[in-house]
Amino acid sequence: MDIPYSHIENIKLNQHTKDALAKQADSHQAILCIVPDTPRKTHWEQLPYTAELKSRYQRQHRRDRHATRLVTDLPNKTGTHAILQTLDPQASAFEQLSSARKLAAELRKHDPASILLQMAGFEHTTSSRLVEALIAALLAAVCPMPSYKSEPDKPAALKRIDIYGLAQQIDLSRVQAELTGNHLARWLSAMPANELTPAVYREIVTELAGKEGWQMKFLDSKALARQQAGAFLAVAQASPVDDAGIIHLSYRPGARGGKKLALVGKGICFDTGGVNVKPARYMNGMHEDMQGSAVALGTLLALSRLQVDHPVDCWMALAQNHIGSRAYKPNDVVTASNGTTIEIRHTDAEGRMVLADTLALASKEKPYVMIDYATLTGACIYSLSSRYSGVFSNRDSLHGPLTTAGRDSGERVWPFPLDKDFDEALKSELADTLQCTLEGEADHILAARFLNRFVDEDIHWVHIDLAASNHKGGLGHIPTDTTGFGVRYTLNLLLQQALLETEWN
Repeated sequence: MDIPYSHIENIKLNQHTKDALAKQADSHQAILCIVPDTPRKTHWEQLPYTAELKSRYQRQHRRDRHATRLVTDLPNKTGTHAILQTLDPQASAFEQLSSARKLAAELRKHDPASILLQMAGFEHTTSSRLVEALIAALLAAVCPMPSYKSEPDKPAALKRIDIYGLAQQIDLSRVQAELTGNHLARWLSAMPANELTPAVYREIVTELAGKEGWQMKFLDSKALARQQAGAFLAVAQASPVDDAGIIHLSYRPGARGGKKLALVGKGICFDTGGVNVKPARYMNGMHEDMQGSAVALGTLLALSRLQVDHPVDCWMALAQNHIGSRAYKPNDVVTASNGTTIEIRHTDAEGRMVLADTLALASKEKPYVMIDYATLTGACIYSLSSRYSGVFSNRDSLHGPLTTAGRDSGERVWPFPLDKDFDEALKSELADTLQCTLEGEADHILAARFLNRFVDEDIHWVHIDLAASNHKGGLGHIPTDTTGFGVRYTLNLLLQQALLETEWN
């Protein structure tokens, strides 16, 4: 299956360390001018069609002093569409990305093939951040998503963005790599469950691994039985088709790399809830219960495109949680691959079951850092809404960089406790641990404590409960309900917070 994320790579990004002139604006179908919220005379002078934009903005501002955006057409032969936006230089990364999403949506209405972007009045660091946010939003806005309409949507016309007003050129390769990974995650997550079965998912990943030069292994049900992965197999055993399994992808840098990173993702292609079947309200949208695996895959793609110096493994737990005569049941006891016995309480807590064995198998490869992604608990959404995601770690020293990465990337997270005394709620009379409780109290924390059992103590582990994986109307710079949350966050965590470069306690 051809996933059209290559569209991003075909858009030309040209940077100019000078100001745009009227004649340059005339050669574009749209221009976007960004100035501080209190623009000065010198800022206006840097814009093309200075007099027209200034007078029209001031006229609008006199009518509405709260107005921050002017939308107009330039008085040239082509009638170039123009947007003038004022922005607070002190705005947070999330606020910048959100503003960028709205600007991209406004431009998308006109579907320009070429855009001139002019920055004026910002110091270099702020200007660079704003450009990166705007480019990310513009690229995200034109990414095609799966469509099964009888009349397909018209592809976006955008082919070129010219950036003016920078003190010096900036590296935009990361923005493109990041958006490529994010688009892959969103595309896969939006596919309906009858199209993206575990078997089809595996075919897509196999093709992608071949193109990107990754090593790939697939542990099917027979291989997992040899590994005694009873937690994973309990979930998969009700499926009418034996297509579940764990994919293991490996990226290796050309030269000897540094510390190893493992990415682990929950890939439940559809979740009925099993024997504890979901009501209709909560079953709707369960084709997206594989988003954790899509984010892990998208992150691997972004890191590989950036040719990071660290070896990266990606583990994807692919299955469906079906209803049937062979479905696992409450009070069943199963044994995971690390020997832990688990008493089942609720079959709709299947995500932690497939992750348990996947984390245990990934731990055997001895990564320095392991990050898992999962649409795991409703409790995390109840705690944080769909604007933040929850993070957990077996290292308190990581809470600082985890929080900073969320603030700086605009994909916001909140760290939750992982204290041992939460295990008291998971005590079982029959087995080593309960899978979950029926009370629902702090289920996101109990799920993390359960998963912690399957991670070696010497591994620096981060668990991300993807509460923000779906937000109506989009989130940050992403215009679709399906956000692909986690790709941008992880790149910041690794590249800015130097998670793999630091010795953590």
